[in-house]
Amino acid sequence: MTEAATNGPSTKSKVHFGFRSVMIGLLRDPVTLFACLFLALLMIVAIFAPYLVPHDPMAQSLAMRNRPPMTPSANGIPHILGTDALGRDLLSRLMMGARVSVSIGVLSAVVSGSFGVMMGLISGYYRGWIDDLIMRVVDVMLGFPTLLVALFVLFVVGGGYVNLVLVLALTRWMIYARVTRGMTLALREEPFVDGARAIGASNFRIITRHIFPNLLSPIVVLATLEVARLILAESALSFLGFGIRPPASSWGLEVASGRSYISNAWWLVTFSGTAIFLTALSLNLFATWLRALSDPVQRWRWLSGKKAMAAKTVVAEKPEDKA
Repeated sequence: MTEAATNGPSTKSKVHFGFRSVMIGLLRDPVTLFACLFLALLMIVAIFAPYLVPHDPMAQSLAMRNRPPMTPSANGIPHILGTDALGRDLLSRLMMGARVSVSIGVLSAVVSGSFGVMMGLISGYYRGWIDDLIMRVVDVMLGFPTLLVALFVLFVVGGGYVNLVLVLALTRWMIYARVTRGMTLALREEPFVDGARAIGASNFRIITRHIFPNLLSPIVVLATLEVARLILAESALSFLGFGIRPPASSWGLEVASGRSYISNAWWLVTFSGTAIFLTALSLNLFATWLRALSDPVQRWRWLSGKKAMAAKTVVAEKPEDKA
């Protein structure tokens, strides 16, 4: 037997997929660890923002307008990130804005993902005329620029939280439908699906119990990426004045409010833009990590660490020893 055949499987068998191994793998990857910690902190802030804000995000004080970071306040807690043009605490506004921006991104991804996955499953499994109909609708909707469609619809129906979620879901479900259809077309020809048909399983049971569970992992990865895209889309729409309306707060709205004072109050745009950037970057890194964990080959390489990967490469490069 070759040394590669002897050492390869034994090295791989030592890597067990569990909570402890995932934590060890995270500690080996500081970039992904930072992304996960940032997202965990962001979720805590978004959920408990009303209880964590150091100041009332709606309280105005023209005497404190456009004050720089760490300006002292009357209640003893400084304005850590400064104040805006109406004297409101910027950190409190960003914390409440995280609640709005993140929830819009997550809800839009859930709504668009649910509808898109359902359409993709129907299209890929039944095929025929229904497949042609759904895919032509997808092709037509993909032909329009997403932001332009959202701007037009929001101009007609008006902005607001609910309208923004529905419009963003309307413009993104096609991505889920295409990905789901492609994977369903491959899975419907697998032997386990033929076996389910042979024992008399209904189409609904085959789709929900046999095909959909095999799509769950890539769909979750896609949804994570879509949350980042939707947060950026919400920020752009709010920046243009078609999304969240004052006095409510969102990250895009904070950037729009501070653009007129960028020369003398740089913190208004800088901290809001940094929050958007770090959230989108962390979500993309987190999606890459989920993709590695969902793939058995990439999972082993990621959990093994650099030393195990280097050892495997050295073993693979050695000439074969005949038994």
